Amino acid sequence: MPRFYCPTPLHPGASLLLPEGAARHVQVLRLQPGSEVTLFNGEGGEWQATVARMGRSEVQVQLVAHAPIEREAAREVHLAIGMPANERMDWLVEKAAELGAASVQPLLAERSVLRLSGERADRKRSHWQGIAAAACEQCGRNRVPPVHAVQTVPTWLAAPLPAQRLLLSLQADSTPLAQHPAARAGGPVVFLSGPEGGLSPAEEQAARAAGFDPVSLGARTLRAETAPLAALATLTLIA
Repeated sequence: MPRFYCPTPLHPGASLLLPEGAARHVQVLRLQPGSEVTLFNGEGGEWQATVARMGRSEVQVQLVAHAPIEREAAREVHLAIGMPANERMDWLVEKAAELGAASVQPLLAERSVLRLSGERADRKRSHWQGIAAAACEQCGRNRVPPVHAVQTVPTWLAAPLPAQRLLLSLQADSTPLAQHPAARAGGPVVFLSGPEGGLSPAEEQAARAAGFDPVSLGARTLRAETAPLAALATLTLIA
């Protein structure tokens, strides 16, 4: 059954117009009045609904019933990512949402190729949030992970963070992720990884000073967009 993200209050029996993107998708699928769809607004569970009316650019639906279904990972894993360049960040956000990330924090690191600030950063954040919502439509999640505003590494490190903090590091004292106590401890965890070229020595030192434990992902060198996803999968599957 087609699924659509509808970020608005939903109530049994309510009649409402779908957001523009969802309405366009309904029309592309050539659904007709009477067709059944599933809606979710990110507040938990999903709604069975029926297409009531098709206009030139509007689609009206009638809500039928709510199902308290959740498909979240058993553990909250928050990704903090030194933004990779080009479309790689788009791909990363999409796959992170599919794999169950609790949130995504884009970071402007010293070695970041992608440099964002001001209005351009706001547009990118909105774009990535849309990608996360679309990924949830596809994979069945009923809660859309927030993509936070772009921050520099020092600013982000100064903010309150979950107690369990892991840092992707290439240093010799790094513990293999699967062997780190936090991998099996349960509870929220934040995983920090750098952009192409990794975090600078000063950024890694600052992260360690902020309570991040260094971990590794094996002998192979993973790309900036692959490493956080490998960690995410490991942390959610082990927990």
